[in-house]
Order: sequence, then C-alpha cells, then structure tokens
Amino acid sequence: MNFFGKKILLQGKYALKLYNEVKDLPIIDYHCHLNPDEIADNKGFSNIGEMWLKYDHYKWRAMRLCNVDENLITGEASFYDKFKTYASIVPKLAGNPLYYWTHLELKNIFNINLPLNAENAEYIWNEANEKLKSIKILDLFNKFKVKYVATTDDPLDELNFHGNYNNTLIAPTFRCDKALSLNDEYIKKLGEVTGEDTSSLNGFLSALVNRLSYFANCGCKLADHGFGGFMREIISEKEAENIYLKGENATSKEKECFFFFVLKILAKEYKKRNIVMQLHFSALRNVNTIMFEKTGADSGFDVMGEDANIENIANFLNELQKNNALPKTVLYTLNRTANEKTAVLTGAFPRIYNGAAWWFNDSVTGIKKHLSDVAEYSILGTLPGMVSDSRSYSGYVRFDFYRRILCTFLGELVEKGEYSYKAAEKTAKDISYYNAKELLNI
Repeated sequence: MNFFGKKILLQGKYALKLYNEVKDLPIIDYHCHLNPDEIADNKGFSNIGEMWLKYDHYKWRAMRLCNVDENLITGEASFYDKFKTYASIVPKLAGNPLYYWTHLELKNIFNINLPLNAENAEYIWNEANEKLKSIKILDLFNKFKVKYVATTDDPLDELNFHGNYNNTLIAPTFRCDKALSLNDEYIKKLGEVTGEDTSSLNGFLSALVNRLSYFANCGCKLADHGFGGFMREIISEKEAENIYLKGENATSKEKECFFFFVLKILAKEYKKRNIVMQLHFSALRNVNTIMFEKTGADSGFDVMGEDANIENIANFLNELQKNNALPKTVLYTLNRTANEKTAVLTGAFPRIYNGAAWWFNDSVTGIKKHLSDVAEYSILGTLPGMVSDSRSYSGYVRFDFYRRILCTFLGELVEKGEYSYKAAEKTAKDISYYNAKELLNI
C-alpha cells in the first residue's frame, strides 16, 4: 500500500514539480512556543510518548474529543499508556490535520510508513524509540533545515538560552501579556528587575521599554499580542493612569482599554527598533474553568471567538499611522470568517501583512481557504508563509504539510492556464521561505 506516498496532498501535474522546488528550502519559524532552555541543553527524548504528548495540546484536545480520561492525557499515566491511547484514536481522525501531521512525523522522522492504530502501536513504539536514542532537538532542527526560531518570551525572562545553535538561530519574541494584566506582584517584580519605580504609570512604561531594549539587544525581531477584540474608545493618558492605579481591581473592560493604550506606546517603540508586531485576535481563552484550574493555560481549552470588529482594528492602526507609530505588522485571525476583511485591511496601511492560517485553521481546508482569500482580497505573493505555533519539536512537519497544499493551490492555477509556471515557482519559493526572510531582515 502506498500509504502517505510522496504525492500526498499534491494534486495535478504541476503540484509535485513545484513541491520539488520548495521542499528543501530552510524554515523560518517566526512564531512558536518552544522552550529555549531545552534547545540550549539539546535535550533528547526518552520515548515517542514524551516527544508527542508532553506539550501538544492539539493531540490532547483530540483525545478529549474521543472521551479519553484526563489521566491518560495530562495526568500521571505513563507515556507508554498515553501513546497507546493516542494510537487507538488516530483512525478516528479522518480529515483532521492531526492525522496528516502524525503520519508525516512517523515518516519523516522515523521512516515509518504505516497507519498508526491500536494494533501496531506496540511495534511503532519500539521502532520509534530505537531511533530516538540518536535523535535530539538539534538533530530535528538540522533534519528540517530550521534556520530561525522565534520563541515566545515574557519581559522578565533573562534570555540566557537564546543564540546560535549549529545552523539555527534561536531569537526571543517580546510577549507582555502578564505585564498588561495589571498583576500587582508582577509589576513589583518588573520594577525590581529594571530599577524603575513602577508605582506610577510613567515608571511602568519606562520599565517595559527598558525590557524591550534588552530584548532588542538580544536579537529580538518580533513582538506578539493576543486579544479577543478591540475596544472602540482610545483612552487618554489620565484615564490610563487611573486604571493603572486600580491595579488588579480594575474591571475587565478597563484592562482591555489599558492594554491598547500601552500597545500604542509599544508600537512606536517597535517601529524605532524595526521590530515586527504580531496581532492575534478572535481567540476565546480558557472557557472550561474547572479544567483551567486543573491543567492551566494552553492545555486545549481555548476556542474560536467571535469575528473581531475590523472597524476597531482599522481605527487602531490608523491611530498608529497618524502618530508615525505603525511598525511592520502581521495580522492573524482565529475566526476565518474574517479572512476577507483582514486581507482587505492589509491594503489600507503600509507594511501590514496577512499571517498564516492560524491554529484551528491550519488544516487542509483552512489553509486552502486562507490562500484563496488572501489571493482574492490581498496579494498572495506577499504572504510570509507558515509558522509552527507549536510546543512540539516534531511539529516542523507542518511546514511540509503547508508547502504541499500551497503547491497544489498554485499548480491548479497553472494547470487551468490561469497562471504561468515561472510565476508560480517564484511565488511558492517566496511564500515558503524568502518573504519571511525579507520581513525579518535575516
């Protein structure tokens, strides 16, 4: 059986030809959640269960959807039992991106070309674990030609583990969610680390900019901010000061207003330092409070929120533009019904880019729709390509997954006589690698 053969997801006579031009291009992963300390240690893996199921909330969510007991997902069960349980649910995942990723990982990392299931789980466990004896994180980076990894880091992080490792540059991303939550303990620590008096708003802002400068000196090229939707009003400094003094007692609405007041200031600082601002929106976080208390954040209990108000996003970008504070910006929407509106918005301001099909949308149909929407409402050839958005070191097969779908999309246009092959080849290469390289000036 030619299971997951070389033509998987490649449809039409030009798709494979295009894919052969891009499959070996390096990877620039400008948004992920890998642990820089583990990378610095060049950590190995005790078994495939640890590699696959220690951090991957995509797999956790699928197991919960199949009514697997939480002990076999994030609980105290052994990785062996967790792996066998995951194997048992894989045959149910028809059409789910996990089915593709799982088998691309088996094939590309372990040279195993079998459909994973309960019956062969023991065999695959043993085969994969034998190969893992000689595989560490940097081996995976080398195998997948990972050139650049942007981790997601808090302003208080010391960034001791970032730098060059063999052929891969590990760089920080400035993500200040905790700082903007108005947590009193966090703000106190921010003051201690920076030597700023954070009892006032000005002191707090100076402390944040202080840490941003530190990040920039450590090679930071990206900032990242996530939110559900934009508040309509843009508050004054006096209003922001009043909210800041309330601290943790501020209402959720006040905290949202404060978030965008600070973001306006940070955006100007990003522009000064040529740091790319990423905005992720329409995610509804931690909807299951009982499980959030049990397993913590980023455990698979976030969902697709309402379509963010494009008028508010446009107003915010316009405010930045008027104040000469608009940096290069990448927009991601979790609610793909906003693809068209987001794509159109990128044409209204300079240096605004469509982000990849994000999170729940990095599926076959999600990526196809994203490519189609960007092509029709923006400019496909400017896409900076895929991100792993992953906590899994084996997750770099997602770039291969994406490139295959991209090549089929472009190949079909060529086959219909609607696009030249030469243009398709350049576009495929640009989206797969060169646009991200240019965006980050790598």
